[in-house]
Amino acid sequence: MTDLRTPPVNDGDLFSERARQYAHEKPLQRIHILEAGCGWGTGLDLGDREHHVTGVDLESPELRAYTCERPDLDTWHLGDLRTVPLPPRAFDVVHASYLIERVPHAELVLDRFVAALKPGGLLLIHLRDRNTAFGFLDRTLPRWLRLPARRRRPGPGRGQGRGAHARVPHPAGDTKAEPAVPGARPGGMPAAVPAAEPPARPVPVVRTSPPPAIYDRVASQGGMRWYCVMRGLVIAEEYTSRQAIDALGAGTGLAELLCRLVSAVSRGRLTADHSEVTLVIRKPENRFARVI
Repeated sequence: MTDLRTPPVNDGDLFSERARQYAHEKPLQRIHILEAGCGWGTGLDLGDREHHVTGVDLESPELRAYTCERPDLDTWHLGDLRTVPLPPRAFDVVHASYLIERVPHAELVLDRFVAALKPGGLLLIHLRDRNTAFGFLDRTLPRWLRLPARRRRPGPGRGQGRGAHARVPHPAGDTKAEPAVPGARPGGMPAAVPAAEPPARPVPVVRTSPPPAIYDRVASQGGMRWYCVMRGLVIAEEYTSRQAIDALGAGTGLAELLCRLVSAVSRGRLTADHSEVTLVIRKPENRFARVI
């Protein structure tokens, strides 16, 4: 059943809560999470539940720099999301925050995520809606007039490393992070002198603005509803929010005025009531199930 109310908590906590509820239904099982958009997101908090986190994102120096700093990732891959290795039915939860609107061929990328999701698994999506007044402004305004600088809030487990790759920079040509083994050379050869001490913890990377958006057709509230119906997915919860509008206005009300103006000119086709959509989607256990 779709819920259109305001989410009871912010999106990060909502997704973490739903992931913990899912994990509670799978006792004694390791939960496998796909962090889609690992170069920008903050990850999920599963508490003390045993879990394995794989990150994927586009390839760029900025996204790679932040991904290398994330200690909550056990492994990660950067590159074309249509070809990065994603085993079928391997993940319990796919978490994609601010990703769908900024990737080309978004529908094909979503198909890969759904194929990699176990039956009964959760697809957690937060995106900027292209079919809004804010989405129109974000596509047409010069980059320097868009979202102002904002700091990330620390993700879960930032103080404790999970993957050794999160503390060791990798060459720009690598697309997969491999754990660093103390006392070993690249290629598995033993080192002549063991490491004297572990590498120092790096300073977290702070992004000055969200990654630029492309806004494929599916990157909207209506587009995601259509996609879920066509793929037999169930939207369990759906919320809208005004985070980007509030951030763009920075308390001045200018963004609100611009969005209302765009909405009026478009005769309401581009709404000014929200800028983001949050979706909790479940993949049915039975692939022959139909959504009514």
